Amino acid sequence: MSRRQPVIIPVQNGRFLVVMLFLGLCVTALFARAIDLQVLRKDFYQHQGDVRQVRTMEIAASRGKILDRNGVPLAISTPVDSIWVNPQELLKAADRLPELARILAVDVEELSQRIARRSEREFVYVKRHASPALAEQVMAIELPGVHLEREYRRFYPAGEVTAHLLGITNIDDRGQEGLELAFDDWLQGTRGSKRVIQDRYKRVIENIEQIAEASPGKDLVTSIDSRIQYLAYRELRDAVQEFQAISASAVVLDVPTGEVLAIVNQPSYNPNQRQKDYQRMRNRAVTDFFEPGSVMKPFTIAAALESDAFTVQTQVSTSPGYFQLGEYKISDFRDFGTLDLTGILTKSSNVGVSKVALELESRHMWSLLNRMGFGQVTGSGFPGETPGLLPDSSRWNDVEKSAISRGYGLTTTPLQLAQAYSVIAGAGKMRAPTFVKGAVNPAHSVIDPQLASQLQWMLQQVTAADGTGHRAAIKYYRVAGKTGTSRKATDGGYESRYMATFAGMAPSDMPRLVIVVSINDPASDVYYGGQLAAPVFSRIMAGTLRLLDIPPDDLGMDARTVASGQMP
Repeated sequence: MSRRQPVIIPVQNGRFLVVMLFLGLCVTALFARAIDLQVLRKDFYQHQGDVRQVRTMEIAASRGKILDRNGVPLAISTPVDSIWVNPQELLKAADRLPELARILAVDVEELSQRIARRSEREFVYVKRHASPALAEQVMAIELPGVHLEREYRRFYPAGEVTAHLLGITNIDDRGQEGLELAFDDWLQGTRGSKRVIQDRYKRVIENIEQIAEASPGKDLVTSIDSRIQYLAYRELRDAVQEFQAISASAVVLDVPTGEVLAIVNQPSYNPNQRQKDYQRMRNRAVTDFFEPGSVMKPFTIAAALESDAFTVQTQVSTSPGYFQLGEYKISDFRDFGTLDLTGILTKSSNVGVSKVALELESRHMWSLLNRMGFGQVTGSGFPGETPGLLPDSSRWNDVEKSAISRGYGLTTTPLQLAQAYSVIAGAGKMRAPTFVKGAVNPAHSVIDPQLASQLQWMLQQVTAADGTGHRAAIKYYRVAGKTGTSRKATDGGYESRYMATFAGMAPSDMPRLVIVVSINDPASDVYYGGQLAAPVFSRIMAGTLRLLDIPPDDLGMDARTVASGQMP
């Protein structure tokens, strides 16, 4: 009987079965995984997908406009694009960085190092506030990890004319100087947000929903009249150039409201070009203090008239044109003889005003200057405002009292000086200077209205033909004011360098406007306030009176002819 031979399965067929078994298991695993992904844990993975594609994006908000009192835009915000990159994505195409550097006009090595140092981040700015053409060029090369973000940039249509008034914003559109800083919270908008779907290149492919709506900042209507602002800027600029002065300031104040109609300084700067020249950027009319000189004499006379010792007719001998006070010699331009109080102001007699001051109680004289606002901020709210200096009367001796009566030994600013003169112009009442149109700005009484009226009349004589301020006169209008010329103090004493000032008001019968002009350190031989500042005052005041349609107050035939519209 023969034996059965064993069945021998070819090795080749065995391998086939193993592979088929393995493939079957893989298909089963994939099928199970699909059920897990699509059925059992669908919600979880849907959420994970959304997390990787759905993003919450901020929506930029526009800053509020700054307008002049007539609605003319002084500062506006325009939409711009900022270019940013994701270093983790961009470095994968590092060989194309030279393309980006060429368009941005930056050094390729510097750009590469900047991105490499921030390689762990996902967001790095490479160009803030790019022009539309530049942004378009950058996006056209389609570099991975390069994106645009919508922002806003501040633009100042009047440029240098309103630079010191408005100030500037920083790259993030936050106020840094001037009204931009003072009213930053008011002007600043509130950013919004929205949920979007992005592709792997961070491009938005669908807006899902808006979470919070962007809210633009509130507009600010200022007290400034852009026509008067430009007029004052032009006249001040021309004066600085003509007399080669280091700097100059001018303030135009509306007496009934305390509103600042114009405030300008020289030299100025272009706020549309970001810079850090803080010497040119500061608002000198508010931040820079100086010894004002003879423009302070009316306040010494006011203190004298408040006392029982003097009247307008009181006679004071100034002969022989000088007198000795301790080791100091007080002198006038020439011997003016005997003057009444009006004559002391008209001739700007140092001898006369010093003799008047020496008869007054120091505390009373200090009290009047303090009530006029000297030695304290005006309350305008302008950033960086300086209070100046008014020494306490307890430290005054006769020499210091004489110096203060002539405008030395104390300091003030052009804005502070304008506020003090507005008390004389405003029937003895003071208002804080304000940069906001229609702001609630109550007045408080500082001196008697009759005293204010007397001072107006006395200062009107200063601008008459024989007064030191005759160059401030305006045809068909009565002008009241006072000149001031002060030497500049240094560590070694007073130098032959000067501050020329004129402060005045018009129409002087019922003053509507107060203007202060100060010109710092002219290089020419002409340096008196009556020669430099008074003519600038006259031109600014004349133009402002015309722009505001304020009728002449001269009672002569010429004025009546002008008022009726029949120009000779």
